Amino acid sequence: MVRMGRNARPITCNPDDRQELEQLAGSRTESKQMVERAQIILGCLAGRRVKEVARACRTRPNTVIKWRQRFAQQGLAGLRDAPRPGARPVYGAEFRNRVLSLLEQPPPAGQACWDGPAVATALNGSVHAVWRVLRHEGICLQRQRSWCVSTDKEFVAKAADIVALYLNPPQNALVISVDEKPSIQALERKTGYVETDSGKIVRGYKSTYKRHGTLNLFAALEVATGQVKTAITQLKRREEFLQFMDRVLAESSPEQELHVILDNYSTHKKCDAWLAKHPNAHFHFTPTSASWLNQVEIWFGILSRKALRGLSSKSTAELRAAIEAFIASYATHAKPFKWRKREVKGSQLRNTIVNLCN
Repeated sequence: MVRMGRNARPITCNPDDRQELEQLAGSRTESKQMVERAQIILGCLAGRRVKEVARACRTRPNTVIKWRQRFAQQGLAGLRDAPRPGARPVYGAEFRNRVLSLLEQPPPAGQACWDGPAVATALNGSVHAVWRVLRHEGICLQRQRSWCVSTDKEFVAKAADIVALYLNPPQNALVISVDEKPSIQALERKTGYVETDSGKIVRGYKSTYKRHGTLNLFAALEVATGQVKTAITQLKRREEFLQFMDRVLAESSPEQELHVILDNYSTHKKCDAWLAKHPNAHFHFTPTSASWLNQVEIWFGILSRKALRGLSSKSTAELRAAIEAFIASYATHAKPFKWRKREVKGSQLRNTIVNLCN
């Protein structure tokens, strides 16, 4: 007796599904599995037998039967992988909350702050799981930022006065930010580029150096133009400060009012006699612990980054020349700073981890 092979029931699809199957079968961006499944269904739609389709797609007949049935029952959606529950997470939301709660507790004895291994030990968990929680929440235990919150009782009034000078200066008046950068050291040491163990090329500094004295730099930043007037001195007493102010005043119009923004350094105080001689000059002091309100500090930061960091000077004369070269170069492209700073409130710095837990 001759046994006849059974033929599978033919499958059909609409033109839109066939077009999408053809795109999937020829795709270079879809997964290999989806391309194979689309080719299987197209072979079946062409009326070929299961073994022929399996041979053409280099797969098993059982695989062809599986995806043929899935397509017949669910259409194109049946070609996608069914959702899988996966293993039960060992470290879930409860572990996350335990990590965040622990960070609010004092660190273990012998440590000044928490780190990943210490948290994992305290929770009897995996340090890798701890690091995943910290990365997900954006918590960096080792990176540090400093802040200074002014406790000046007149902070609001003083800050408003200075910010108003930046944003809405008096008409026909000159607003300048003045400060000094004291004790700039003339250090002599070898520098160059070195290769680290990781293969990176970095700037290298010799560990030993020679000191050749210090200089002080007074600077007055014109808020409206960004131009900077400077004076380099050996000393930084009130006498040198007032001499610098005399020079700044001499270079401005006698009829023009001069509004000077200063911090609370003692050198800037007790200048009543000088102010009495120059009635067109007005001093505006920043609140206590709020020197960041003084825009000239931004310029000092640029000076340090571009001209002083990594500088090797064999004498104060070389240091002076380097500073003057930077000042001359900066003057060619100086422009006013755009005021963007805002008050840092203590409430923004407290209970950060607690807020994440809620």
